[in-house]
Amino acid sequence: MWRFEDPWNLALLLLIPLWLFVQRRQPKGALLFSGLKTLKDVPRKGTVLAKGGPLLLRAAALFLMIVALARPQSGRTSTEVLTEGIDILLTLDTSGSMEALDFEIEGRRINRLAVVKNVVAKFIQGREHDRMGMVVFAGNAYTQCPLTLDREVLLTLLDRVEIGPAGDGTAIGSALATAVKRLKDSNAKSKVVILLTDGRNNTGKIDPETAAKLAKSYNIKVYCIGAGTKGPAPFLVDSFFGKRYVYQDVDIDEETLKMIAETTGGKYFRATDTEGLKAIYDKIDTMEKTKVEVKKYSEYTEEFSWFLVPGLFFLGLEVILGNTLWRKIP
Repeated sequence: MWRFEDPWNLALLLLIPLWLFVQRRQPKGALLFSGLKTLKDVPRKGTVLAKGGPLLLRAAALFLMIVALARPQSGRTSTEVLTEGIDILLTLDTSGSMEALDFEIEGRRINRLAVVKNVVAKFIQGREHDRMGMVVFAGNAYTQCPLTLDREVLLTLLDRVEIGPAGDGTAIGSALATAVKRLKDSNAKSKVVILLTDGRNNTGKIDPETAAKLAKSYNIKVYCIGAGTKGPAPFLVDSFFGKRYVYQDVDIDEETLKMIAETTGGKYFRATDTEGLKAIYDKIDTMEKTKVEVKKYSEYTEEFSWFLVPGLFFLGLEVILGNTLWRKIP
């Protein structure tokens, strides 16, 4: 990166054309002689250089010295990002009920898990300064991704989340306890769990109330999201006549989710469609803001010598040649 410390001195460059004009208009030297015959025999080689060379050398010298006077500098700028990050554990339900087709994207029916993955991916991309991890659960709970700043890795693992590997059932308590285990030793300013489910706790070794108290003891805030339409939800099933829709009631235990949120100082949300789910993650994103301070450092090195030295060289060369090879008879 280059800059001039005293750029206003560059305005002196405008005087060089004026100076050249004045020099060209000055009267030439005169020599009286009796006839032209003698001068015809004088060799003309170097006449043009002798006439304009000194002027060009002096103009080049002036140009370079004026640039040096403006103090050109080279440098670099470094940026330091100071952040009070937030550690976030995304906890996603992958039970069979997440196959329900009650959410849409661009007018097409998509199962709940696919919509959740789409919305969560955008949430991840918007929080570049926070460590984030992921826990998935159904009948069992396991860590899909530990806390990391590498969003690409997290997004890749999110894309691989499927219904089935975590078994059958909905172990909300075990899922929350697994997330707490990942966050309890964190030194972050704020520790957050975003727990999304569409069902009721019906399995697992730890009940939701115990897991909520455990989260509270480690100052972990839990935002709970109940995902699913109110009333019967459509499922696509195989039948003797091919694929067909079957409507089933999906029971979301809102009381338990509200209890978890209230115990830990978080909040409960209900998402009944895709737009509602997006709005919830946007709201959580706004509520849990990361403080980022950016400091810029600039370091410059003086480079005027690269212009001053050639300028003095041209000036000296003009003096030497003007008194020797390009000497004029006044």
